[in-house]
Amino acid sequence: MKVTNRVREIRQERHITQVKLAQDLGITRQTINAIEKGKYNPSLELALRLLVYFNVPLDHLFYLEEE
Repeated sequence: MKVTNRVREIRQERHITQVKLAQDLGITRQTINAIEKGKYNPSLELALRLLVYFNVPLDHLFYLEEE
């Protein structure tokens, strides 16, 4: 199983750029890009910060996908 996320989908629905999201969370745009492409799983702290930022439940932002 692999962890998949909906960061890009939610970010785009809310018309937030990668740059704005990165600035608001105090991380780099490259980190946001890597998370969105599934190349990097965020730390627990960053995952929780994303949940608070988007105000969504865990299972709306992250889910397990069978490979």
